Amino acid sequence: MRPLIHPSVDDITVEAILHALSDPVRVAIFAQVVGSQCPQSCSDFGNIVERGIPKSTLSQHFKVLREAGLIRSERRGVEMHNTSRCFEIERRFPGLIAAITKAHRIQSGMNPAGRKLAAQAARSR
Repeated sequence: MRPLIHPSVDDITVEAILHALSDPVRVAIFAQVVGSQCPQSCSDFGNIVERGIPKSTLSQHFKVLREAGLIRSERRGVEMHNTSRCFEIERRFPGLIAAITKAHRIQSGMNPAGRKLAAQAARSR
């Protein structure tokens, strides 16, 4: 197996973070990882969007997030478990991740707990 690449916190750049989060699927994945209290398996994200995502595409999304320094991935048997590196990034770029995740919640019509707002849910019926 190929080793997983995790940049040191000093090698993480704003440009890499913004590039990684420029894709709507990746920002949705990252928001869910950030909001989770425990490591998330890659298989937890197969239906993050309505139409589903092929495993190969999902793997590529996680690779981009990992190489940007946003998540830490760890192999556990045949599964890959992912955790956020928010605390590390916060020390390097104070407020950046909080601002991005807040903007994502606003844009996607979510409240701080990650649930759709009532007005948004009513419109989608």
